[in-house]
This record gives sequence, structure tokens and C-alpha cells, in this order.
Amino acid sequence: MEWIKNMSNVIEYIERHLDREISYEEAASIANNSKYYFQRIFHYVTGLSLSEYIRRRRMSEAALELQRTDIKVLDVALKYGYSSPTAFNRAFKSVHKVSPMSAKKKGVTLISFPPIEFSIKVKGDTPMSYRIEDKPAFRIAGLRLRLTEDMEKNQKIIPDFWNEIVKTKEFSEICLLSEDNPKGVLGVSVYKDPENIFYYIASATKKDVSEKYFVYEIPASTWVIFENDGHFRESVQSVFNRFYTEWLLGSGYMYAELPDIEVYPIKNEKMGEGSTEVWISIKKDEVN
Repeated sequence: MEWIKNMSNVIEYIERHLDREISYEEAASIANNSKYYFQRIFHYVTGLSLSEYIRRRRMSEAALELQRTDIKVLDVALKYGYSSPTAFNRAFKSVHKVSPMSAKKKGVTLISFPPIEFSIKVKGDTPMSYRIEDKPAFRIAGLRLRLTEDMEKNQKIIPDFWNEIVKTKEFSEICLLSEDNPKGVLGVSVYKDPENIFYYIASATKKDVSEKYFVYEIPASTWVIFENDGHFRESVQSVFNRFYTEWLLGSGYMYAELPDIEVYPIKNEKMGEGSTEVWISIKKDEVN
């Protein structure tokens, strides 16, 4: 249950620093993750990006101060890290739907966002089909999209990337490259460093490929593979959420922070019906 303790400690850190600078690096260190993977995990588990959660908490506290004290709006803005009144007004209205000045009035409706609490919940009513495999390093080749550390933005641009690529002849060529496991067309999220975050639409292959395709080698690892019949009944976010909040607990494993892989079946050089999978790298949990 170490991840629950770590995530709870992160929330405590954020609460202590709502009126100060919040370091994403420090938050990630508390969670025992890299900065990128911590933001990824936080979004999957909570459904919010780290920046959005912090913004909501700050605006929730700002609203309380505006209602219960005579503090000036500008002073509240500065307290919560906004040097521009315009930026503070925009952030406040995005949460409460009213201006900071209006929040001082009696009877105005405001939104409260309490701190997130992490706890163990009794689940298991929905089964998860999975298998564990050790796999040597393998090579993928395909097209890629540069991502950002903003998970919400990535979740908007990745579907657009798929819609664009599946209409091209390159997509058919990528499908034909598939020969190695995992077989199928792959959606692969790769993080090397803050300047090199990419999402690949690719195939696992040993074939020589055109220079127009990007090649990346996935390191050898142990993988937990979640299966679905037909197209995904659950979104990748839902699968990852259940991996982290249900499957990982008591499994004796921890997240290995390697590329996450979506596997889609190929039929006649197109994505077709069949078993779809999510591959997540894991390693033995030395704590347990």
C-alpha cells in the first residue's frame, strides 16, 4: 500500500504550499516517481491533471478568504501566485463561474474542492483479464507525435493524431510492418526526458523501414497485459486507473516507468475486431 502513503504525502505537500511555489519535481520525488510519470499517474488515478488540481484547490481557498475576510482581491491573487489580476480573475471564474469581486457578496454560489484523499476501497465486482510476460527488448517503427507534460492537452491531441494517420497510406504500411509481438498496430507513449515525449503509432518489427518512419527500441521488461474482447470496453485511462488502484495493490509489483503500449488488432491492413490489449511495464516491489 506504499503508493497510497506516497500519494497522500504529495497531497499534504501541496496543501502546505498552496500559497507558495509548488515544485512538480518535489511532488514527484515524494511519490517516488519521475516528474513525467508522476504527472501521468496522478492524472490517471484522479482524472485531473496536477496543474488543474492545484488550480482548483487554490481557487477554493481563495474563495473562502474572499467571503470571510476583508482582504483585497489583488492581495488574494498575489498570495496564490498570480501577479496579474486578469490571470487570477480568469482562473477564479473558470472554477466558480463568478468574478473574485462577486465572491465577496452574500448569497453568491461558489464551488468547494476539498483535498483529495487516497484510501483502499473494496472493489472487484468487474473482473480484469490479464497475463504477465517477460519480453526481451523489441523495436517499433512508425509515425510519432510530440507530446507535452500536460496530460489533458495530450488526451485531446492524440485522438486527432489517430484520425489523421488512419486516413493515410503510411498507416497501411505501418500495419504491414507488424511481425513481432505485440502483434497489431500499436499506440506507444514514450518518455525519454522533458524534451523528448512522444506518442507513436507503430508496429513491432525487425524489418528495414523507410527513413520517413521513426524507430524506437523498447527495453526488456516484465509486462502485465490487460485483455479486452473487441474494441476497448474501457478507455486506456480507465484501464490504467484500475491497474494502479486495484491490480497493483497486493500484487508484489510496482510500475516500472517504461513506455505504455496499446495494442489494436489488424484486419486487411486496417484496425479490425479482435482482442485489444494494454501493456504496462512492471517490476518486483522491493518494499514488500
